[in-house]
Amino acid sequence: MKFKRILLKLSGEALEGDQGYGIDTERLAGYAAEIKSVVDQQVQVAIVIGGGNIFRGLQGVTDGMDRVQGDYMGMLATVINSMAIQAALEKLGVTAILLSGLAIDPICEAMSRRKAVHHLELGHVVIIAGGTGNPYFTTDSASALRAVEIRADAILKGTRVDGVYSADPEKDSSAVKYNTLTFDEAYQKGLKIMDLTAFTLCKENRIPIIVFNMNQKGNLKRLIAGEKIGTVVAD
Repeated sequence: MKFKRILLKLSGEALEGDQGYGIDTERLAGYAAEIKSVVDQQVQVAIVIGGGNIFRGLQGVTDGMDRVQGDYMGMLATVINSMAIQAALEKLGVTAILLSGLAIDPICEAMSRRKAVHHLELGHVVIIAGGTGNPYFTTDSASALRAVEIRADAILKGTRVDGVYSADPEKDSSAVKYNTLTFDEAYQKGLKIMDLTAFTLCKENRIPIIVFNMNQKGNLKRLIAGEKIGTVVAD
């Protein structure tokens, strides 16, 4: 087994499925089954999911809203998505613990490294909502921070494409896929994999980022087993 402990980063938009908004129950169930398949192999899994299918803080700013207020609304959107993932996992018999940068009694406790690691070592999935708990930080930054805190072996960024390309492969048929990149190469090429704060945290703490297609059934399990899937960003 290539990884013992991972942080799985999912976008909120990934939960939309084909409906273009909210949470698609079929997509949610599919993701839960993929996660269960690696938990069954004793891989320790933490999850950070965005909230863009419900609300984005920057979207609020565009509409004239105060940035701090908008960011907190975005954090609450991640809590809703995290609760949905938790429910889907528990339906499959997987114990899932919800922690958050924003403690919301009785839904979730405040995130702490000790609690997260304790539950991971018990074999529970740990879902970390609420971003960093502070405005002006993205869920990319939150996922990098949480990966460092729990000492994850890697961040696995699940997307709807099979890696990092020179351009958007859904719009440009000439886009070239990268199998491996260093953090510096990704930055110099202007590839929007994660924001600079997240990149810096991962680079300084030697945590690789693997971008892969989460929508392809079995990909997560194959990646965990060591198959070369997606794009690896590491130094």
